[in-house]
Amino acid sequence: MLRRLERDRLVSRTVTPTIPPRVDYALTVDDLARWAIANRPAIVVAQQGYDARLGEGGS
Repeated sequence: MLRRLERDRLVSRTVTPTIPPRVDYALTVDDLARWAIANRPAIVVAQQGYDARLGEGGS
């Protein structure tokens, strides 16, 4: 899953060649923000479905 997010430029991946190897992931805020803006309608629908399943009104 993380590799797919890296491919979509939503996370950056840094490998440190140690024993054992270390891999750090970080969110790329600009790309995540662009994705959220472009997908806002789907996010709202998902939030409403989540709230309905929990019996919450949401915020």
